[in-house]
Amino acid sequence: MADTMDQACEVPRWEMLKNQLENLDVEKFRSGFEKASDAVILDVRTKDEVDDQKIPGAIHLDYLSYDFIDNLEALDRNKAYYVYCRTGRRSVRTCVLMKNWNFREVYNLEGGLVAWLDIYPDGK
Repeated sequence: MADTMDQACEVPRWEMLKNQLENLDVEKFRSGFEKASDAVILDVRTKDEVDDQKIPGAIHLDYLSYDFIDNLEALDRNKAYYVYCRTGRRSVRTCVLMKNWNFREVYNLEGGLVAWLDIYPDGK
């Protein structure tokens, strides 16, 4: 019985990683990138997801692509990055990588594009 209880209380790894980050709700995420002169909105979803809908002005780096790490490493570490995916799991992992590689400012959108669309159904 104790083994079952231990497993039930286990926190998923991505949730533990998320606790190391600056996670912003939709309004703080939007106001942050609108105020920062060097802000980059980074969409880490697949091409098909991005083709369907994205936050205006976002650049695309597919987390699942073979060259994702190379493309991520090539980014300017001195800019502020506002990162999102569909629900927040890929963006959490991306933000952790960026933080570990000494990117100056990295912000994760809590709840991803799903949360964004709850507030801005037209995407804008």
